Amino acid sequence: MIYSLEGRTAIITGASQGLGLAITRAYVKAGASVLLCARDEMLLQEARAEVSKLAQPGQTVLAGVADVSNPEDVENLLNKALGAFAQLHILVNNAGVYGPKGPIEEVPWEEWVRALEINLMGSVLMCRAVLPHFKAHRYGKIIQLSGGGATNPLPRISAYAVSKAAIVRFAETLAEEARNDGIDVNSIAPGALNTRLLDEVLAAGPEKVGKDFYERALRQKAQGGAPLEKGAELAVFLGSATSDGITGKLISALWDPWAKLPQHLHELQCMDVYTLRRIVPEDRALKF
Repeated sequence: MIYSLEGRTAIITGASQGLGLAITRAYVKAGASVLLCARDEMLLQEARAEVSKLAQPGQTVLAGVADVSNPEDVENLLNKALGAFAQLHILVNNAGVYGPKGPIEEVPWEEWVRALEINLMGSVLMCRAVLPHFKAHRYGKIIQLSGGGATNPLPRISAYAVSKAAIVRFAETLAEEARNDGIDVNSIAPGALNTRLLDEVLAAGPEKVGKDFYERALRQKAQGGAPLEKGAELAVFLGSATSDGITGKLISALWDPWAKLPQHLHELQCMDVYTLRRIVPEDRALKF
């Protein structure tokens, strides 16, 4: 299905490559004006030039170099968006890193903390920045990119796993805080992607990431991984009016029937499906 973002504006972080760039392409094709954000200015400007070719008259494609873990950069980025757009409608928090790889007692502590600063603190800072504007207009969409670390242990890639689990719970919490302000907050699990993060795992080798994870990465590299377009399409859906009222959910781009979710809006608002939760014995038909 094609979801319209015509007349909508978005900030997309980590937009210079990989899934962030795929989401940016999809947003512009759907009619949105966008502000791309990344740390590498050269890659960012190349991405902006590429995406600009997809824009129609009336659409704006801007770029802003920023480190989302830096409060000053985040403030400057928001000011740039509000200076260009009469109203900001969507924030896509895609910027993220794997962080150090190896046993927790061996990895450099500064690198472990740095991964949380980018993945977790950066996403929270971006949310804090846009929320007053969204609340003033009583409308907004916040889309957080999650990953396998949110729902499964990732030995030897602990900073990534911890940050992704934390940001999903933050998104669920923020969804409740903003439920009466017309703001929807959701997380996307895009599937196992063949991006620079996979290349990092392969470069690190089995001695750092573990034999099983390394071999799984090799198979993923050979088989192609999940299509970037699936995650991008879900990001468009969650940024569109079609998804209004769907909030506080972690949705799989590959496995969940997300196109049908608007038909079940009342049920979604009253249940804990598509959320993080603790498994108790009764969930596994056990009696202890």
